[in-house]
Amino acid sequence: MNTESIHFKLLFSVLMVCLGGYVPAAESSKKPNILLILADDLGYGDVGCYNPESRIPTPNMDRLAKEGMRFTDAHSPCTVCTPTRYSLLTGQLAFRVPNGGRVFSGVGGPSLIAPNKLTLPKMLREQGYSTFCVGKWHIGLTFRDKQGDPIHKGDVESVELIDYSRRIEGGPLDCGFDRFFGTACCPTTDWLYAYIDGDRIPVPPTGLLNKSKLPKHPYANDNRPGFHAPDFDLEEVDLKFLEKSQSFLKQHVKETPDRPFLLFHATQAVHLPSFPGKEFQGKTQSGPHGDFIFEFDHIVGELTKTLRELGLEDNTLVIVTSDNGPEVPTVYHMRKDHQHDGARPWRGVKRDNWEGGHRVPFLVRWPGKVAPGSTCAHVTSLCDIMMTSADILQVKIPDDAGEDSFSMLPMLLGSENQSIRPYLIQQAFTGTKDLAIRRDKWKYLAHKGSGGNNYATNPDLKEFALPDTAPTAKGQLFDLENDPGETENLALIHPDIVSELEMLLKQSLESGRSRARAQIE
Repeated sequence: MNTESIHFKLLFSVLMVCLGGYVPAAESSKKPNILLILADDLGYGDVGCYNPESRIPTPNMDRLAKEGMRFTDAHSPCTVCTPTRYSLLTGQLAFRVPNGGRVFSGVGGPSLIAPNKLTLPKMLREQGYSTFCVGKWHIGLTFRDKQGDPIHKGDVESVELIDYSRRIEGGPLDCGFDRFFGTACCPTTDWLYAYIDGDRIPVPPTGLLNKSKLPKHPYANDNRPGFHAPDFDLEEVDLKFLEKSQSFLKQHVKETPDRPFLLFHATQAVHLPSFPGKEFQGKTQSGPHGDFIFEFDHIVGELTKTLRELGLEDNTLVIVTSDNGPEVPTVYHMRKDHQHDGARPWRGVKRDNWEGGHRVPFLVRWPGKVAPGSTCAHVTSLCDIMMTSADILQVKIPDDAGEDSFSMLPMLLGSENQSIRPYLIQQAFTGTKDLAIRRDKWKYLAHKGSGGNNYATNPDLKEFALPDTAPTAKGQLFDLENDPGETENLALIHPDIVSELEMLLKQSLESGRSRARAQIE
């Protein structure tokens, strides 16, 4: 490029900035850092920029939406946490692997991620990235007892068997992360209340959790009496995770400033029990769960603030999303007590294959690449983070990896006017038994009911049950364009659409993938 061309481009960029226009950054060989923040059970309606009727302030996520892109048709791969986390890190739907419909607890395992499986952190580490994982793992681990035998049962008795001198297998360090600090499963729900540092628990439990000193309210019931380590404060877990992520970032800048990084920060918030940190208690007008959502928003703000303070903001791709929709008791009590609907405007909640169970907030900020204040209405999935990262780095993914992942990069750059996905498969709570498939405006649930919650027997859900308008049909077909609330089952009216979607689902199951195999030259 000659000098005159360079001067012209520089002058044009300055002029556009002065006129308030957006100028995409020039192509650069510098690899972007990636900060991926995954909330737990954060609903579409819990975030102000998605729900104008939200009763909870979320200024930091709202700011991200103004500074980047807000996806309005993004989905968690499953309606519960363990399968979604597997799918996010591998780009493969979890029902395709053994036990891929499970939700682990305690010392449950082994890891769903096979030793030879290409993962997002493995791929990025091969490209020179430092890789950090902080927070809730929940994809399965292998603890061992005194005899060296594996422990894979998710109950309180199994926690008693752990030999804490032995290495924990199948965790983040075995799946591509350089460093890990977090917990085996849900931090304040499950039988093991202790921090894992790398592949060890440095401060093991010393006895059973004393629940008498913990808060008592309608959002505090999902808290099992497991074994508790003395340094594990159930009300300060997320601030501990925040401290560790900030420490990793600061150390990275100090020791390896020229290397890009991936930081996967998976919070406890806002999974039940809602135990916000002490400095957040009473900070909203929406009770302890509202305070907990406010704390999550604070964490988003603090992590992005740390990027700015360390001079990392301009070259960091930030993604904030959730592993599934909001929990049943949360939605019920927040609607009743605080007129806040975490599932708004969708039907269904966590575990359901209706939209409220898996349509999630998805915010992306990438300075100079993603236009500020932009919105994307095309369908996408957390599965797509794998292929998007590969596309950004121009890495070729082998056929046995990222089987259900598609690149969002054209949409992020504003150069694509249609969905990058030919279809989207959703996994409900029961795995392969209850799947749904989406193509354009048509969504077909290849099952009856929600695929998760029983609305006939659950007292919190009975009043929200809707009649099936085609009870003799074997599945449910909805036109999301004209019926986003999924109220009218059109399966008997459009049998041709049902047949097409059933065939497409069958083909995907038989081929073991959503993404077409690469062309072999």
